[in-house]
Amino acid sequence: MPLEVTAIMIGVEDLVRSKKFYAEGLGCEIDQDYPNFVSVDLGKGSSSLALYEREAAARDAGVSPEGSGFRGVSFHYIVPSRDAVDEVMRDAAAAGGSVVKEAAVVQWGYYGYFSDPDGYLWKVATSS
Repeated sequence: MPLEVTAIMIGVEDLVRSKKFYAEGLGCEIDQDYPNFVSVDLGKGSSSLALYEREAAARDAGVSPEGSGFRGVSFHYIVPSRDAVDEVMRDAAAAGGSVVKEAAVVQWGYYGYFSDPDGYLWKVATSS
C-alpha cells in the first residue's frame, strides 16, 4: 500500500489559542473539536491538520515533550500570486503569528515565512 499523508499533527502549548489562530485568523474550517484535540480542514483535498496538546501528544508517542528552535520541518503553502502571498502573511500576523522572513522576490518567484503561535514555520510562495 503506498504511503500517503492524510493528516499532519502538531503539538501545541495552548489549544484554544492555536484553534483561534488557524480557524479565525487563517480561515480554516474546524472538522472535529474535542477538549484535547482539534482537527482543521486545510481545504481543496489537502491533508487535515490536527492540533493536539503538546504534553498529550508526547505521551501518545512515548517521547519527551521538550524541544525548541527549528524542528526540521516547515509547511509550504503555494498560492497563485504575490498578492495572495502578502494576504496570507498579513492574515497570519494579524491572527497572532510572527513574520519570520518578509516576503521577497527571488529568481524563481516570491515567498516569505511566518510562524504560528507555537513556532511552527509556514512558507507562503508563488512562482509568478
